[in-house]
Amino acid sequence: MENEEKLMTGEEGFRVIAEMIYKTRVSVTQASFHLLLWGWLVFACSLLEFLLRKYAGWAESWQVWYAVIAGVIVSFAYGFAKGKKERIFTYGTKIYVWSWVAFLLALVILFIVFPLETGEVSTYVLLMAGIPLLISGVVLNFRPMMLGAAAFWLLALVAHFGGDTVSGLAMPTAMIIGYLIPGYILRKRGSHDTIQGS
Repeated sequence: MENEEKLMTGEEGFRVIAEMIYKTRVSVTQASFHLLLWGWLVFACSLLEFLLRKYAGWAESWQVWYAVIAGVIVSFAYGFAKGKKERIFTYGTKIYVWSWVAFLLALVILFIVFPLETGEVSTYVLLMAGIPLLISGVVLNFRPMMLGAAAFWLLALVAHFGGDTVSGLAMPTAMIIGYLIPGYILRKRGSHDTIQGS
């Protein structure tokens, strides 16, 4: 009997490996845009809420968070526009996108169950936000995002146990470490448009 197995040529093997690598890539441009958008928006809202509550004595300072609605609209519009241009949705892109969608849905439920007026939401937001940040860091193989996730979890403890002043600054600090620094690093690398294993 003749062996019917077909051996792969070197070129075919290289093509298979290249396709597998391509399927795990995620757009750096999209990742950096969202990190910077949300980093600046949440940094501004959390710091403004803290300052208005602490120094202006405004009891309704939580209302600054309504600005997030605009962020959701911009984020979805940008993601939708980028998604229409992509011909292939890679495994990495799917994991990246759906981990953040799951976070957003969990956040909406959190705000229904635990309204912003209570003032103690930041601990839970930081706990939850660390999860998609870690997943994204793993998908991109990007250590600053993974370290940002660890910082989110550490700062969740600070937000819970730190007292009024320290707790109020946990969220803005987390945004700098977990979103803005990685976002700017990714944007700098964005000239390559994709990142994988760097």
